[in-house]
Amino acid sequence: MDNATPARYAPPGAVVGDVTTGVQPVRLWPPSGRIGRLRLFAYSMGIWLLSAMFSFALGMATSLSDASPVYVQIVSGLVYIALLAVLLIQRSHDMDLSGWWALLTLIPLVGLYWAFKSGTPTVNRFGAPPPPNSTGVVVVAWIGAGVVVLGIVGIVVAGLLPLLMLGGGAR
Repeated sequence: MDNATPARYAPPGAVVGDVTTGVQPVRLWPPSGRIGRLRLFAYSMGIWLLSAMFSFALGMATSLSDASPVYVQIVSGLVYIALLAVLLIQRSHDMDLSGWWALLTLIPLVGLYWAFKSGTPTVNRFGAPPPPNSTGVVVVAWIGAGVVVLGIVGIVVAGLLPLLMLGGGAR
């Protein structure tokens, strides 16, 4: 065997380009990346807040013009749905599912699967795992959880208020 012939069982000497290590950056576009559960919740809260401010600005603009306020609701709703769809596709990728599986979140209570199932901890067919959550993501997620809990408590109290008023007036 001469030196020009490579060894049969030697590892390849070429650099393999499709092997990724570490983490990948989180981007909102294109929807080909991965996003974790807490970051999905925090980003959806941020998108909801931006959508509310966008709707307010469009509402103020249409109040000064002759445009119909229905268009404001349609445009802001479509922007919110489009951004949320991108996040749900990335969350599906984190669970090693195709982005088309995100359509199942339209079924009531099925979307909770995206909130509670953990993503793949290592590299999957959609790339490296997302980076660890920063302090800002955790803070925004806690604020969002507080808003959700406050909303649920408000709905329960509003539902119980007529019963409390009837019970108090009968004495």
